[in-house]
Parts: sequence; structure tokens; C-alpha cells
Amino acid sequence: MSVEHLPGTSASAMLAGRTGKREMTDDAFAANLKKLETNLATVIRGKEASIRLVLVGLLADGHILLEDVPGTGKTTLAKSLARSIDGQFRRIQFTPDLLPADVTGSNYYNPKEGRFEFREGPVFSNVLLADEINRTSPRTQAALLEVMSERQVTIDGERRAMARPFFVIATQNPAEFHGTYPLPEAQLDRFMLRVGLGHPGREDEVEILFSQQERHPFEALGAVVSCEEVAALQEQVRAVHVDRSVAEYMVRVVEALRDDARLRLGVSTRGSLALFRCAQARARMSGRAHVLPEDVKLLAAPVLAHRVQLETKARYGGLTPAQLVEEALGKVPVPR
Repeated sequence: MSVEHLPGTSASAMLAGRTGKREMTDDAFAANLKKLETNLATVIRGKEASIRLVLVGLLADGHILLEDVPGTGKTTLAKSLARSIDGQFRRIQFTPDLLPADVTGSNYYNPKEGRFEFREGPVFSNVLLADEINRTSPRTQAALLEVMSERQVTIDGERRAMARPFFVIATQNPAEFHGTYPLPEAQLDRFMLRVGLGHPGREDEVEILFSQQERHPFEALGAVVSCEEVAALQEQVRAVHVDRSVAEYMVRVVEALRDDARLRLGVSTRGSLALFRCAQARARMSGRAHVLPEDVKLLAAPVLAHRVQLETKARYGGLTPAQLVEEALGKVPVPR
């Protein structure tokens, strides 16, 4: 690596010196991160790894898709994260009859004023929960494409920007197909990470039972960081150094997936950038001012697997996208 964490020099000091941006001390960064992790862990027990992945997406200024079977805490995790941030939170329960205007908002005629006025939709928020996103039609799903990618919506030719930070956390159940619409590739590509929760271990599940004996822990949850603090955390993440050899390593892994004959669709350049940003976030969360290949290896499956589409033969042969990502990692030499 061409840049190392120098003895006696904090990661925050290196970042501030390199970018000239407002310095956030290592202690302040770690304290804010710890507050978020602790707040979420009081509600979602035994899922520290999944919680950290969600926070990687938040600090990397991306969006998260929580995908798992019913009853594993997807919606609870999304709501808990939203409540942990002192910003505007809105929720959309996606249903088959939902319309694009129900998501983005629309112009309506005010007869009293004699003119058209804009009525904001739920997307005008800091944290947006898109619950069971695959239960609405592709037409309504497409209403999120622009706002997730560009942080703006265009209605009747007028562009309206989102507040910052803007974070979409969506949930879907992959095991149920009745009354659902599979997310198109363009929609999946706009989620920085796909995270599964899975069932808790035996001891954790016992603790969950007792923790909800009198009331749900979510009811006592409060905000622990402000939107300004989240923006400062994201600013620190973007300043993390990525050596060119590590960036080339990321691209080689992506190219290995694109060239795999068992795929009908490989990883987009947006996927490469998502891996870059997430690796920066994980490095900063680990107290480092530079990215290591280990960051890339640990994040490759959550960032890349949902962006590839298997050929029919490979899909029915029991192969999974995550397995292909692991194979690609095994083929590409790790930089020193």
C-alpha cells in the first residue's frame, strides 16, 4: 500500500489534512458509530454483522435492500434505523394499487387560490422506508429510479431536490411470489447493498422473547445522531484513501463476473462504484484512513451478488450469485 496509518497520527487527522474539510476526531466518529450500533442492537438482537452492513450503506451514502423471509425483523430494523436519526422519516407500504404520484407527489389544483400547487410525496424525507417494495407494479417501482440515483424528482418538467442525507431502506420477501412483482435489474442496481438477516440463534431468540414480554424495545428507542452528524460521517468516508492497486482489484473482480458464461447479466459500473464506496465506509468504521483488500473481499457478495442475473441452466442447477462472487474472488490475485 502506498499510504499507511502513520504511528501517532489519527485517521481523522490524515483525512482532514488531505481534503481540507472539517475535521471529525476519531473519538467523535467512533462515538457516533457506537451510538447507532447500540441503538439498533437493543431492538435487533444477535445480528451485529447485518447491522454493520446496513451502517456501511448509510455511511457510504447509498440505499439498502433488506431481503429475507417474513418475521426476521426487516421492517423493525429499518424503522429502528430511521428513529435513530433525528431527521424526517416517512414510510410507504407498497401495495398493488399504489400509484407513482403516491410516491413522488403531484401538482393539484387549489380552487381557493385559483392555481396549481405541489403536494410532496413520501420521498421528500431523510429516511424513506419502502416496505415490501416488490408488492407494487413495475410502473410504481420506476417512480423511485430517479430519486434513488439522482436525489431529485422531476414532476411536470420541474426538478425538485431531496434533503440531505437521503437514505432509502427497502424490504422484500424473496420466498413469496403470489401478488408480487420481481424488482427489475435497473431497480436492483440502485441498491448499494442487499442484506439478509436470517433467524437468530437459540439464545438470542430466547432473549427476544423476554425483551418483548411487557413492551417492544422499539417503543423506547430515540434519536442518537442528527442529520448533520450523519452528513459529517459520510464526508469522512468519502475522504478515505483507496490505493490504485486496490481499485484495480475491485475492477478485476467485476470483470471476472462480467466474463462468466453462466451469467446473462454482469455487474454494472454503478456496482463497481458501490463496492468502492462501501470499502471506504468499512475502512473508516475500522479506524483506518485507507482501504485494504480485505474490505473488498468481505463486501463483494452483499454489494455485487444482487446485480448479476444467472443463465437459466445455471439457475436451475442450484448455483447462486453469491457463489459466483466467491469464485471470482478466488480467481483474482490479491494486491500486496
